[in-house]
Amino acid sequence: MVNIAGAKCIGIDAVKVTVEITIDKGIGIHLVGLADTAVKESLLRTVTALQSYGFHIPGRKIVINLAPADLQKNGSGYDLPIATGIIAASGQRELPRCGNFIVMGELGLDGSLRDIPGALPFAMLAAQEGFDGVILPPGSALEAVELGGTAVYGAANLGEALRILEGKEDCSDLLAENSQLYHKLRRARMHSPKREEGMDFADIIGQEGAKRGMEIAAAGGHNIALIGPPGSGKSSLAKALAGILPPMTREEALTTSKIYSIAGKGDLRLGLIRRRPIRSPHYSASLPAIVGGGGGENIYPGEISLAHNGVLFLDEFGQMPKSVIEALRGPMEDRYVTVSRLRSKVCYPASFMLVAASNPCPCGYWGEGDRCTCTPGQRLAYLSKLSGPILDRIDLQVHMHEVASGKILGAPKGEPGREVAQRVQHARKIQQLRFEQEGISTNAEMNNRLIEKYCPLDAECQAILEKIMNGSGLSLRAYFRIIKVARTIADLEGAPQIRPQHLSEAAAYRFLDRRDPKL
Repeated sequence: MVNIAGAKCIGIDAVKVTVEITIDKGIGIHLVGLADTAVKESLLRTVTALQSYGFHIPGRKIVINLAPADLQKNGSGYDLPIATGIIAASGQRELPRCGNFIVMGELGLDGSLRDIPGALPFAMLAAQEGFDGVILPPGSALEAVELGGTAVYGAANLGEALRILEGKEDCSDLLAENSQLYHKLRRARMHSPKREEGMDFADIIGQEGAKRGMEIAAAGGHNIALIGPPGSGKSSLAKALAGILPPMTREEALTTSKIYSIAGKGDLRLGLIRRRPIRSPHYSASLPAIVGGGGGENIYPGEISLAHNGVLFLDEFGQMPKSVIEALRGPMEDRYVTVSRLRSKVCYPASFMLVAASNPCPCGYWGEGDRCTCTPGQRLAYLSKLSGPILDRIDLQVHMHEVASGKILGAPKGEPGREVAQRVQHARKIQQLRFEQEGISTNAEMNNRLIEKYCPLDAECQAILEKIMNGSGLSLRAYFRIIKVARTIADLEGAPQIRPQHLSEAAAYRFLDRRDPKL
């Protein structure tokens, strides 16, 4: 019997799957171990690939077991371990190192290897389990080129994979960082024209109050809602947000890259994702598309997980199905999402910064003089989807007005985004030092215990906050949200303690969930 190590992703982590192959008296090829249709169909593809390389299929009974047997196996990545296991079990090639690597890859009929999702978690599992390395298709291997801690080989075909497993010669040329593909992609990136930056804060005319709100949101990782008429700059502000967010730490980049690797999205061939993701799904997106889903045990991450450590921009928030909006309540509070199906349950991280943009009414002009043509009932119904629990979880609520046409022509440039980014990055560094022992990195992630620990209020601040709460009718959750936003405002100023002016400014960003909100 021959054992080849494979892997399977559950959530963002990989678990070991052992491909056991034995050849005995009898006839036929038998695949057991709770394999799905894609894995079962791989047998004919694998047999054809072996024959194209000159290997023969023994005319005896071949039993292939994918262990553990109670774990559903899916995908085409088991082609390569099954093929190498048949070769080793039939004695057609000596593969003494076949138990030293995690081996995964999809075989073509000609024996070539095609990329598979989940390469980064597979490489991390190989490092954790003490394997000599991992053997993957070339494109997939490049996803883990920056990981370190284990050897990552990129085999273009079955022959190169066998060459590694035989161990008779130096295979350092097949390491991902030494491959021609990797150096070709690096040269192409170095010589490609510099990508133009997106929208900059300096390009947005007026809206100084909204810009201040976006700066606070970026500095503390807070959720923010932009309410205003068409053309007031809501989408432009959301696009400019990317230019003021700090780069991800290595830990954040690893987690985000694992999510994209599992989902098979994004180009990870040059290493980890370093720029914070900005996801902007259409308002008609379904519930599984937003929170994650799939059939059987093939549960894939949704937009809220793809936005992990980044931004989820939901334009036309008031037009989204109410069920989708309400489904955001748990992830916004817990920073993860659990997707349950009949036979499986998967947990994905979902620590995102929500930027919600909406018109105040169906025509979009409520609060802009007498331009609104909606009835009071239409206005109330339009924003009624934004329930109290959702509004509680949105830290900053900004009402934007149209910029007068006379102020647009010849208006001076605003503050450049790079200057705002410097203040945001300074505030983030303060928070990283503050929470280095707590497992979080931003003020928005604080729970009530941490708020009491890191946000003490003196008597004057307590009196002001009590007056605000009594006069506005806000919930207890909003009470703690105001304190978190005030802590971020203090960090932007470099103030060690929260002061009354910080609380007053933080409370001013809540108008939708007041007792009598007025636009």
